[in-house]
Amino acid sequence: MKKNIQEIRHDVIPLQEGVRLAYRAWMPVDAGQQPVPAILEYLPYRKSDGTVVRDEITLPATAAHGYACIRVDIRGTGESEGLFDDEYSEQELSDAEQVIDWISRQHWCNGQVGMVGISWGGFNALQLAFRQPPALKAVITLCSTDDRFNEDVHFAGGCLLNDNLDWAAFFWAYAQARCPDPRLVGSDWKKQWLERLE
Repeated sequence: MKKNIQEIRHDVIPLQEGVRLAYRAWMPVDAGQQPVPAILEYLPYRKSDGTVVRDEITLPATAAHGYACIRVDIRGTGESEGLFDDEYSEQELSDAEQVIDWISRQHWCNGQVGMVGISWGGFNALQLAFRQPPALKAVITLCSTDDRFNEDVHFAGGCLLNDNLDWAAFFWAYAQARCPDPRLVGSDWKKQWLERLE
């Protein structure tokens, strides 16, 4: 199966304001000649180490069935530049709209983009479907909801749940406090990391 796909281990997507979001991708080797639909997963959980095991199992297998699978680190997480501001923020969703547009215009994409996600990625997919970016054609979500007031993992009926406190500490330590991979982002890794910590 792997001989029929190609992997882009690390590259960046430029946003309008100059921030670059890091991505990893798998696609059929002939996608440049025969463009394929793309499947985006947009997460803060570090493509280079946080979701790497899961990604290396599912995304190449999906790509072998004729899709370009793109795993993007949200702004200010993993190897992506900029600062993370909040969960499901306007910045995060606006960035995702630009990512979807960028993917749809690549020579290996046929202009159709779908999103897949579990939990955070699922929430993002649902919120982006509501915003209706032109290239977004489908979403598949698990462990997510379109009613965050009543059914979110962090709040129930608008009331803060204990899980939010545990999760916030984990997220900060895991996705925010860890430095970007110097092998991928180069000599500016420490500057980028210190900006996140402040």
